[in-house]
Amino acid sequence: RKSPLSVRPSVGRRAGAMCPAVVEQSRQEEGEGGSGRSSWGVLVTAGVGGTLVALYALATPFVTPALRRVCLPFVPATAAQVRNVLEMLENRSGPLVDIGSGDGRIVIAAAKKGFKAVGYELNPWLVWYSRYRAWRDGVHRNTKFYISDLWKVSFSQYRNVVVFGVPQMMPQLEKKLEEELECNARIIACRFPFPCWIPDHTTGKGIDTVWAYDLKHSRGCETKSLEITPVTDS
Repeated sequence: RKSPLSVRPSVGRRAGAMCPAVVEQSRQEEGEGGSGRSSWGVLVTAGVGGTLVALYALATPFVTPALRRVCLPFVPATAAQVRNVLEMLENRSGPLVDIGSGDGRIVIAAAKKGFKAVGYELNPWLVWYSRYRAWRDGVHRNTKFYISDLWKVSFSQYRNVVVFGVPQMMPQLEKKLEEELECNARIIACRFPFPCWIPDHTTGKGIDTVWAYDLKHSRGCETKSLEITPVTDS
């Protein structure tokens, strides 16, 4: 007669025979779940990474300075600065240039007032954006934007010059403009004045201050009327 204990080994063997199948099924389920989580992780990582790269590509040109002889970061003109510049352009005519035109807002505002306006900017992203804004505002026919280093451009053809500069560049730019511009030119400086010229007009306060220089006064080339002494008989 078998002892009750003799039955236990057979039960144990049957349970042992089933364990590999159960383990394998468990492994498959875990593999499928892990694969799903892994796929989602890759997608999320790729999405976040792509978004950060896109934001960096879009923001960098607008925040960091372009490569220039003098570091000149892009700082958008305020609405008050634009108004002050336009005030200095009242009763003026002839072509206008904005040196370091940034996102084009001065050029576009001047074009809306009837000027043939040109902007020079070294940062290509800002130039493309300026062209888009000009097209959007319907003044693209009266505006042009060039990707160029201001030190490699002659401004001799312009009667109105707008400058958003930094103190380090103003002395050299003052000399360049005095050599190139005609006597009837007006130079409008924003944020920082020129070091040697005495402004003919000033408007605004703080960072919105604008200085206007009539080159005929700064250069001393105004035309003086000749005094004619009448001849009398002695």
